Amino acid sequence: MRSRLLTLILLCAVPTALAQAAVILVLGDSLSAGYGIDLEHGWVSQLAARIERAGLPHQVVNASVSGETTSGGLTRLPALLERHRPSVLVIELGANDGLRGWDLGVIQDHLTRLVVQGREAGAQVLLIGVRLPPNYGVSYNDRFQAVWMQVAAEQGVPLVPDLLKGVAEDWDLMQPDGLHPTAEAQGRILDNVWPILEPVLLGVEEKR
Repeated sequence: MRSRLLTLILLCAVPTALAQAAVILVLGDSLSAGYGIDLEHGWVSQLAARIERAGLPHQVVNASVSGETTSGGLTRLPALLERHRPSVLVIELGANDGLRGWDLGVIQDHLTRLVVQGREAGAQVLLIGVRLPPNYGVSYNDRFQAVWMQVAAEQGVPLVPDLLKGVAEDWDLMQPDGLHPTAEAQGRILDNVWPILEPVLLGVEEKR
C-alpha cells in the first residue's frame, strides 16, 4: 500500500514540475525552424538537449516558421505569449525582411514592438541578428545589422549579433541555396547563441 501511494505521489509530481518549468519561446524563421534538415538536428532542438545536460529546469518551445517576417511575428506573438507564458523570449526574425528589401526603419519598428510585447508579458528577451548574403553589399549589410544593435541598446536587451557567424562564410556548412546552414553547422550556431543566452537563463532561475 505504501509503495502504491509513493508511486501515485511521484506520478502527480511530474506534471507539476513540468508545469513549473520556465519556458523558452523561440520565435524565428527558417534558420531556427530547421529548413532543409531533420528538425531534431536544428540548433533549437540541440539547445533543449544542452539545457538538459546543464541541469537547467527550462523547456524549449520552438515557434519558428520558415519564411516568417517581423510582421508575421507580430501577428503570431500575442497568442504564443498567452499560450506558453514564457520566461524567456528569443527573437530571431528579420532575415526575410531584408531579403525582400523592406525599409530598415520598418524592420526596426517591428523588432522594437516584438521586444516590448515580450517584456509586457513578463519575459526576458534575447535578440538574434543575422547578415544578408554578400550580394546585398557591405554598406546595406552593415546598416541592416545595425538595426539589431540599436534596438538592443535602446531596449536594454542582450544581443547575438550574427547567428551564422563562422558558418555563412564556409560554403561546406551551407546548403546549395547559399542561405540555409546544413545539419553539420547547427552545433556551431548554438555555440554562437549559448554564451549570450546562458546568463539570461541563470538570471531567470535566480529570480524564481
